[in-house]
Amino acid sequence: MVLVEASAGGMRGLGYTYADVATAHLISEMLAHVVTGRDAMAVPGCWLAMVESIRNLGRPGIASMAISAVDAALWDLKARLLDVPLITLLGAVRKSAPIYGSGGFTSYSRTHLQRQLGDWVASGIPRVKMKIGRNPDDDPVRVASAREAIGPDAKLFVDANGAYSCKQALALANIFAAEAGVTWFEEPVSSDDLEGLRLMRDRAPAGMDIAAGEYGYDLWYFRRMHEAGAVDVLQADATRCAGITGFLRVGALVESHSMQLSSHCGPSLHIHPCCAVPNFRHMEYFHDHVRIERMFFDGVLTPINGELRPDLSRPGMGLEFKRADAARYAV
Repeated sequence: MVLVEASAGGMRGLGYTYADVATAHLISEMLAHVVTGRDAMAVPGCWLAMVESIRNLGRPGIASMAISAVDAALWDLKARLLDVPLITLLGAVRKSAPIYGSGGFTSYSRTHLQRQLGDWVASGIPRVKMKIGRNPDDDPVRVASAREAIGPDAKLFVDANGAYSCKQALALANIFAAEAGVTWFEEPVSSDDLEGLRLMRDRAPAGMDIAAGEYGYDLWYFRRMHEAGAVDVLQADATRCAGITGFLRVGALVESHSMQLSSHCGPSLHIHPCCAVPNFRHMEYFHDHVRIERMFFDGVLTPINGELRPDLSRPGMGLEFKRADAARYAV
């Protein structure tokens, strides 16, 4: 995690991304100088100045993740200066956001897999996602085990992280749908293979959504994915796609094409913008990021009936950095 703090008017906002130390260096050596002295109320102007400053570095990867962390900190700061929750500043279209429990890693034993997914459903989360793809021959049995653990009514999602070929993915999609009722197939092939994703979308079983987009860093990536007809639901990650500003821009693109948007990971950072996006499906409640966010922040939300609801009693994103707890992990 790379954490950014931005200060103005006696207040401090925070933002973060999940990246390595090179991202932190770019922030401290370039982006901090770009935004210092600018109007804290003019977050889109700060965002545009950062985007223009990294032109020769390129938008994908580290540069967009660095912008993401700074942009989130600036939105949090502005809301704190106004003493309002971030969702009030952005403008709410819903009071809460549905989530799906996300984990089920391929390294898990059958017992571990079933316990994690089953516990989420028992706690009231009606959608869960598991990883597949490391050993394709074993995946039908693993997916069937997951269905056994969560019962017949919960929705079961799978994520291959691009591990399959098109032929593998097509064959397994039919098995997953017929034998385990899978309704969401994420990155069945590489997200760079737009033709492959389109083939999957066209030929996957009825009722199974094809999803991708978590590696999008700029608006043009998402536009290309849409124009290729590659997915049923676009995913975006505000810790990668140039922050909350970038995420809202993706939301506008999705709405303009009557699609839906789903957020990727980082639930504590996504909850406010997700409640401000009209054409929204659900948030990923990712096991590892929930664990990290609880370690480093006060104010992390707990799901209620399969949803997260912004805390309207706290300004900004509602998070406070546990500086002492995080100190031993500092680089």
